[in-house]
This record gives sequence, structure tokens and C-alpha cells, in this order.
Amino acid sequence: MTRGDIAVRLDLWLDVACLYKTRSEAHKACEGGKVEVNGQRCKAHRLLRVGDHIQLSRPYGRKQTVIVLGLAERHIAKAEARALYDDTTPPISEEERALRRLERVYRATLQRTHAPDKRERRALRKLKGR
Repeated sequence: MTRGDIAVRLDLWLDVACLYKTRSEAHKACEGGKVEVNGQRCKAHRLLRVGDHIQLSRPYGRKQTVIVLGLAERHIAKAEARALYDDTTPPISEEERALRRLERVYRATLQRTHAPDKRERRALRKLKGR
């Protein structure tokens, strides 16, 4: 299934290599400027070759760096998909891990659990002085 002598669409390869969950998610990332190949932003239809360096923008400002080792056009097992690339991203530090944990807790407290019901709306109006 893997062939090193051909080129494959970037969005397809990102999906097959399990770097994004779906091809449409990979396509959106490419179109949104979240994917760079060899230091240049690229579109989803760009042809990818063995040896290309890919940089993916991940949440919280994290960058994932990958080197293409193999190509595949069809889905393969996840263990085989990991052999398609070499992840050269440095591991995150313990300090950064703790900072992310705090950020997750903070965001979770900001989320509203539900829309206010009739009684809560009346209390809000009373507080606002209406």
C-alpha cells in the first residue's frame, strides 16, 4: 500500500497518517493556514513527497514537526500509519504541562452549564434593575 515513488495529496496523507481525524478536518487545517510544508503555507491539493518537512499548528500555540517517510493513498492500520512519518517535535516540559492543566481547569469553570430558566431570568432582570 505504501509507495515511495509517487506523490499524494496533502489532506489525504494527513488523514491516512492519523494526524487529523478526517480528511475534511485536514482540508480545513490546510485552507486555514495551519499546515506548512518545507516552510511554506500550502493548500490541501499540494502533492506531498517523501522527505518533505511538515509543521502543524496545534491548540495552545503548539507546533508539531513531522518528516514524511512514506506515502499511502488508502487507510491503513494505525500502527502502520505511524511508520509513514517521523515526529521530530520536542516533548513538552513539565512546566508547560502544568500550565496547560491550569488553562483547561480555567476554561471549564467559564463554561455555562445551561441556559437560565424562567426563575433565573427573573432574578437576572431584578439584579439589572429592569
